[in-house]
Amino acid sequence: MSILKSHGRGLFISACLAATCATAQAQSLTAEDKAAIQELSAGYMQALFGCKAEEFADLFVPDTGSFASGFRGRMVGREKLVLLVQSERHCTGDQPARPGGANPPSVAIEATKSGAKGVVSLGAAEYEDEYTKTPKGWRIASRTVVVAAEKAAGLDAREMLAIQKLAGAKAGDYYEPDPKGVSRLLTSGVRIAAKDNVVTGRVFLKAGGSDDEVYEKTGPGQWRVKSSTHVAPKL
Repeated sequence: MSILKSHGRGLFISACLAATCATAQAQSLTAEDKAAIQELSAGYMQALFGCKAEEFADLFVPDTGSFASGFRGRMVGREKLVLLVQSERHCTGDQPARPGGANPPSVAIEATKSGAKGVVSLGAAEYEDEYTKTPKGWRIASRTVVVAAEKAAGLDAREMLAIQKLAGAKAGDYYEPDPKGVSRLLTSGVRIAAKDNVVTGRVFLKAGGSDDEVYEKTGPGQWRVKSSTHVAPKL
């Protein structure tokens, strides 16, 4: 009995220590840290709506910062982040300019082991973010757009990244010409879609063409390709 009681007391102490650590971790973000992260969100909107591609890329962690969405795939690194903004329709003249950025939505911020994470509610969609403090201040480590249909299908930033990883090294980039005939990067990796809780993807291949796939979830953060159909490149 004494052994059981001692073991139970040890579990209780461990639980208390874990709770204390979690609380201390959550308190590690100062008011200045949180204000700087909020400013990142404001700067993001201003750079995106203003078609300031270089300023946009500067908001992300150098080399490894990433943006992801269902349509855009996952774009990693400064070069692709610049190309991302340059291909936005309001920046190519395909759509009217998008005024905005004056009143950016607030970020719900939480401390993590590597820095911080945040969620920005956009109504029918949301940004799921991770932030890292660099020598030049806070930067976006990753930003993932998750829309309502994707959330209904059980997708979030982690699940979408897991699907992207299924494609491996075979995945490439997809370009299309803008209204002026300039080739623009539209998608990198897998273009994910969700409809009626079914998750599908188009994998753009480095070798040309694409694979149209249907995915099945096998566990938290784990997916498999249920079916795949190759689409030959256009001649």
